[in-house]
Amino acid sequence: MKFSKQDLLTMLIGLFLFSSCKDPNTIGLGEEDSAIKGDLYDNTTVTSQTQLDDAVNTLNLERYPVGFMTDPVFGETLAGAAMVVNAPGANLTSTTTSKYRFGKNAELDSAVLILGYAKIASGSSVITPFYGDSTQTYTFTVGQMTRDLTQEQSFLSSTEWGKDATEILGTLVTNDKNQPQGAVYIKPLTPFKVTDIVPGKPDTLRTVAPQLRIRLNKALIQNKIVKMDTLALDKRHIFTDKFRGLYVSAKASGKGGMIFFNFADTTSKLQLYYKRDGKTVGTRDTTSVSFPITQDLGRVLSYVKHTYTNPDIKAQLEDNSGKQFEKTYLQALSGLRNKISFNFDEFNAKLGGAKVAINKAELVVDVTPEADAHFKPAPRLRLYINDVAGKRIKVSDNNPGSQSNPNGDPRGVSDLEFGGYFDSVNSRYIFTLTSYVQDLVSGKIKDYGTFLSPAPLLYPTNASPLDPLVTTAERSILVGPKKDAAAATKRMKLNIFYTKLK
Repeated sequence: MKFSKQDLLTMLIGLFLFSSCKDPNTIGLGEEDSAIKGDLYDNTTVTSQTQLDDAVNTLNLERYPVGFMTDPVFGETLAGAAMVVNAPGANLTSTTTSKYRFGKNAELDSAVLILGYAKIASGSSVITPFYGDSTQTYTFTVGQMTRDLTQEQSFLSSTEWGKDATEILGTLVTNDKNQPQGAVYIKPLTPFKVTDIVPGKPDTLRTVAPQLRIRLNKALIQNKIVKMDTLALDKRHIFTDKFRGLYVSAKASGKGGMIFFNFADTTSKLQLYYKRDGKTVGTRDTTSVSFPITQDLGRVLSYVKHTYTNPDIKAQLEDNSGKQFEKTYLQALSGLRNKISFNFDEFNAKLGGAKVAINKAELVVDVTPEADAHFKPAPRLRLYINDVAGKRIKVSDNNPGSQSNPNGDPRGVSDLEFGGYFDSVNSRYIFTLTSYVQDLVSGKIKDYGTFLSPAPLLYPTNASPLDPLVTTAERSILVGPKKDAAAATKRMKLNIFYTKLK
């Protein structure tokens, strides 16, 4: 991926995060040892295994993935987006529209599907608009939906929304000079220049948000929309019933990548440019009209599919023996997570029945040394646990009590102190789990499963920090735990700094 501005933004954010407090990735190392009281025990029996993550609700996402990746380690991942196209003038407060009319003898010049790239920054979130290799050739396909998304009740990422979108309305091949509009490139950070058509006045050139523009078949859109019964343009539900929306998918050469699009504002739309009879006899006007595509007016949904070809990944997904593998795997887009378990029998035996105060506990998660120029490790991991009912809940260290969270744990710490951010120097993640380990060792709680999964640097504003995410595409390859390992061995381990109580 060749986005120097994005890399610079990520670096600056990282520098801000890690300069604003003591780096959690240095705790328990070097000079920091002297700052933590007690003895160090780092030989806890830890097990970790790769698991499939759950599908997730894709309604009202902050960004939507479309793309195709062939990861040399993980295999193939594809993602597509299904979207309701709304009549001009559609709004949330009424079932009617602005009653748009194409006019007499309307003839379509062109139809363009405009997809706005996800924004770099939105509120408190940092968004990655692309993951993979942007220089590859991408073939985007736009199909006509026959499934009515307005009638759906479940919106899981595992639902193949475009399965019946077999009628192709348009395609776009990037890096291809033979395209009608010339060569198109994946440039999520570059503003776009468009010509506005103003009836009776000179056309104007203006700069718009970064976007991907896909030309659709002129004859098909002429028949499907321009010649549509005018009543359908007056009622939102009639229009969406007649024009069931679009499904956008992609294929890619080489490794490919994942592009994220924005449907939270008015950038994405179906834009029609056409001619019609003018007010003066014998004249023709050129004009345009927008059919908005936004999640506020009509549903936009994602489909994601992973095909894992790595024998090691497949073996772990099928293994129920509890065998520890040398590597474990994490993948976003509701792909793979790790289930981690801790056995404190030897630690408790070392205590000889005495009570213990855990001064500091940190889970060290090392990343394998193998590197990929395009599929880089996730900038952050998240750690959560299951309760007795199998429901995802925050670990106590990541659930500080406050006025807005009265049921939180008073021992909880901030996100920065809790950790999970990628340390690119040491190729690892570190989590602070002091209160969680204290409760496990003392028998106050049971271990119903501790889980790791990829996460963006900052969570989307409207996403739960516990649910699977399809709004980021990163992956990480982890070194598995090793019992009785030599010093400095790369591994997943639990460092416990403790004081034995009398």
